[in-house]
Amino acid sequence: MYLIVGLGNPGSEYEGTRHNAGFMAADRFRVTRGLGRTRRRYQGRWCEGRVGGRDVALLMPHTYMNNSGEAVKAAAVRKHISPEDIIVIHDDMDFPFSVVRARAGGGTGGHKGLESIAALLGTTGFARVRIGIGRPDNPFIDARDWVLSDMGVSGDELAAVLDTAADCVEAIIIDGMEAAMTRFNRRNDDKV
Repeated sequence: MYLIVGLGNPGSEYEGTRHNAGFMAADRFRVTRGLGRTRRRYQGRWCEGRVGGRDVALLMPHTYMNNSGEAVKAAAVRKHISPEDIIVIHDDMDFPFSVVRARAGGGTGGHKGLESIAALLGTTGFARVRIGIGRPDNPFIDARDWVLSDMGVSGDELAAVLDTAADCVEAIIIDGMEAAMTRFNRRNDDKV
């Protein structure tokens, strides 16, 4: 079973913010792949289903970003899911908006959600789908304020990025990480 984790913060005040790109993409994956409604479980929103003939579970932790690892570890332990079968969808300031990249393991880049997951799983060996949110043009805007601000794009632009992220997750599940990286990372080279 694959565990797809969308990172974000719960609550209406965080809806539509850059830091909730993972939540939004996970929910888009859930809806477009027909996984059904979520229910409260493992300190978040949870559902299970099948994609491409494979069992998948989807989790949106409600522990707030900095404690995402608590929910991920609880689900992984209970469902016997190894870190290699976990795909984390998250925002990434190192890429401009609209860039979506797949990555197999690696560092956390200072992302507090990834740090929490890595610390509690004891490894950084989980897959990531990174959604570019860019950096502020104004050097006086704090990174925290930036990630907690509205995406600042049209609904159509956001929908296209969320669809791309959902397609990337599906490619990892069905075709494997190498194929997903080839397909999604190279098509973004001109944007970076």
